[in-house]
Amino acid sequence: MRPGLLGLAVLLIALGGLGSAFAVTSVRATGSYLAVARAVEVGREIRADDLVTVQMAGGQGLSPVAASQLDEVVGKRAAVALTPGTLLTMAQLTDDPLLGPGQQQISLALTPGEVPARTLSPGDKVLLVTTPDRNSDSRGPGTRFEATVIETATPEATSVVVYLALPSRDVPAVVVLAAQKRIALVLTKAA
Repeated sequence: MRPGLLGLAVLLIALGGLGSAFAVTSVRATGSYLAVARAVEVGREIRADDLVTVQMAGGQGLSPVAASQLDEVVGKRAAVALTPGTLLTMAQLTDDPLLGPGQQQISLALTPGEVPARTLSPGDKVLLVTTPDRNSDSRGPGTRFEATVIETATPEATSVVVYLALPSRDVPAVVVLAAQKRIALVLTKAA
């Protein structure tokens, strides 16, 4: 047996042992992270009692917020609905106000069959399209209004309420059309 090959074999075994030791210690390493303690609605300001510190081992591929960043998180707004028991990530938070400049919030009560997706999420882009008046022979293209989903609610099994951010100039027309049941909701881009 050649001494060079024997030395190479010993070196490879030692490197394999070091790699295994590193892998085991990195998986066992624990850290303190922030988790959601109670439900937080979209747009609501985060308070310290909305969060809890948890210990987690491993977590490769995850990007939870470290417990040491609590002061940075408190006061931000929820960009999405936060569910109790889930880890908090910075992508779920925003400094932006719920409505942008020149926007107002409206709600549309729809039946489940009128909602374009099984669930709409905050940030989804939708198009509100007018439908023809039943008493009119007009079949021209409907007027279109762009909006962003803020939140949805299902107060009962037969209705879905969709809360939308809409440019202020479009609000009066959409409110009238919604009262006449002449609005169709179209999902154009999922968040």
